[in-house]
Amino acid sequence: MNDPKPGLDGVIAAAKQAPGRGLPPVHLWNPAHCGEIDIRIRKDGVWFHEGTPIGREALVRLFSTVLRKDPDGFHLVTPVEKMKIVVEDAPFIAIRVDREGDALVFQTNVGDTVEAGPDNAIRVEMDDRTGEPRPYLHIRRGLEALIARPVFYELVEMADEGETPEGPALGVASNGAWFPIGPAGAHQP
Repeated sequence: MNDPKPGLDGVIAAAKQAPGRGLPPVHLWNPAHCGEIDIRIRKDGVWFHEGTPIGREALVRLFSTVLRKDPDGFHLVTPVEKMKIVVEDAPFIAIRVDREGDALVFQTNVGDTVEAGPDNAIRVEMDDRTGEPRPYLHIRRGLEALIARPVFYELVEMADEGETPEGPALGVASNGAWFPIGPAGAHQP
């Protein structure tokens, strides 16, 4: 292996070394914290470096593969470096959902394909300020995608009523799990 490269070049090099087409094993890497890097993921899913949007989709996808959520925040991680970044909400956006048999299959803005289920839960928070639902999908190892509004509307159309400890709710099923997405009566046929 070549000598590790510092900073952004090192992140790019580490992400490119993923075996096959799989994700790098960032959960196994425990490098020293090297500070912060000026990367921000806005709540609309746009990635910025030093205040400028990262326009190369392939580069954003590459960075997304070495993103890790730790107790102290989000980091880009390589075998030799750990650099903190800013994530305004969720690092990814779920931009599509399809029903495939018993599974809801989501696509993210960074190219991930994820089936909702016991290991990849759907959850909905209510925005304290607006009262609007903020739906999320677990992607991997604590990283989530905000479910885009049009995709959430599709989920509402697929929803069935079920019982929760809080009372009747609308929810969707996927891979044997049922996820409440809103109060019963919110669904307009």
